[in-house]
Amino acid sequence: MERADVLIVGGGPAGASCATALVAAGRDVVVLDASPFPRDKPCAGWITPEVVARLGLRPDEYARDHTLQPVSRFRVGRIGGRAVDVDYGTPVSYAIRRREFDAWLLRRSGARTRLGERVEDVRREGSRWTVNGRFAAPIVVGAGGHFCPVARMVNGPPGQRAMVLAREIELPLEGGAGCRVEPERPELYFCADLRGYGWCVRKGAHLNVGLGRRDPRALPEHVTAFLGWLVREGRVAAVPEAGWQGHAYLLREGQAQPVAKDGLLLVGDAAGLACATSGEGILPAIVSGQLAAEAILAARDAVDESRLGAPYAGRLVDELGSRPRSSRPAGPLVAAVGAVLLSSSWFGRHVVLDRWFLHRRSGGRRGMHRGAAGGRDAPPVGEPIR
Repeated sequence: MERADVLIVGGGPAGASCATALVAAGRDVVVLDASPFPRDKPCAGWITPEVVARLGLRPDEYARDHTLQPVSRFRVGRIGGRAVDVDYGTPVSYAIRRREFDAWLLRRSGARTRLGERVEDVRREGSRWTVNGRFAAPIVVGAGGHFCPVARMVNGPPGQRAMVLAREIELPLEGGAGCRVEPERPELYFCADLRGYGWCVRKGAHLNVGLGRRDPRALPEHVTAFLGWLVREGRVAAVPEAGWQGHAYLLREGQAQPVAKDGLLLVGDAAGLACATSGEGILPAIVSGQLAAEAILAARDAVDESRLGAPYAGRLVDELGSRPRSSRPAGPLVAAVGAVLLSSSWFGRHVVLDRWFLHRRSGGRRGMHRGAAGGRDAPPVGEPIR
């Protein structure tokens, strides 16, 4: 039996951020992940300045060996409708490739890693949790995404409430032929019913195209329509049918579910923390991973709810803000108004980008998931920033 102070199930940004903080404090950490690293991860993939700050990432240093595309402009609109250009004049985000970014995060954490280890069994044995009958620790952090086995121990099977399903593909560009998407200008296009949106994001020599929606059954037809429109508009050349990846995740809205139980803590997508207005997952993953580590260290190995679980849950609210109430499907009137607003440069910049995606008007981390009108009327969307 391989023992550790903390086992982390999942080596993505949430798990790696938690591991980094724990190892820096002298804890023995083992990170388990079903995939070897580097590995492909479905994600449009851009990071905001707050991610850069929280990680202490030095852009010039990171860019020496990894893709880091500065983003200073955006093209925002509606699928089938008019789009507007928003120019900030200076980088406000960076596009990254997740296979590079996640491997870098995990490697620099300093944790012991057991990659290619699919977690099949999590059980309580005395004062410790055991995983797959081979690893043991008093505390286990679930960082394995929407279908994380640790999350099932805390909340049962993953629910459908506030779930987004997305499909995306990342393509190498040969000289940029047939692609009008500019490297420094991601493109975001909302569905006509405001139930999701598509994106085109350049990352150096690669292009990521995808679409996410709240209604999974309608996703295939919306993806097909989106791609057809992009080709007709001349934004991209024909996109191959092979190579597409899908993924699901929960938005942080409505009634909260437990994020801790008897020495188990959930972070990132395993805790259902994706931003309700944009679907962003990287920032809340990193925030929750760091907060989970702080809670573990402050509890001094205690696993009871009062010293570990409750303080962690409280800190999540402090940092991410209160949860917006569940969004209702947009009716014809709301969709019609949305079509008009999305053709406005002011709305595209100050609401869609500044509030929903870049959090430039949220006053920092607190309340970063609040959209227009405190999140009440912001349309539920898919996933560009994961």
